[in-house]
Amino acid sequence: MRRMANTVYAESRLYALDYRLVLAVIRVESNFKQEAVSNKGARGLMQVKPSLAKYIAKDAGISVKGTTCLAEPEKNVRLGVYHLSQLMEDFEDLGLALHAYNTGPAKLKGKLVRADEPTNKFAKRVLKEYQNTIEVLPEDE
Repeated sequence: MRRMANTVYAESRLYALDYRLVLAVIRVESNFKQEAVSNKGARGLMQVKPSLAKYIAKDAGISVKGTTCLAEPEKNVRLGVYHLSQLMEDFEDLGLALHAYNTGPAKLKGKLVRADEPTNKFAKRVLKEYQNTIEVLPEDE
């Protein structure tokens, strides 16, 4: 648990994300179960899909070999935080970035092009969990 917490904190700082946001994503995605697998094949704490992991691994500086490494908390968190930080850069909005984290950026961009208002239960759940986490955990200094 301590290693996972240190990884969350270090990776969040590396990409200028609030560690409490990352904890909120993990809580909503996997409820802190490192062996979690979704019905769409997303794996681990941050529910990273194997295809995404393979796609971003080199840019994130992480070696990914097969799907079993996605159950490793450190790798999963590093990949998930990197991906979330890229989405924050792309969308420049926390709600949209969370929506894209859940549905995929291509699907969300398609919705935005069609001028649909992106509503997503995942983003709302993470934002609520993030607010709860902010109330109990200290701000990063």
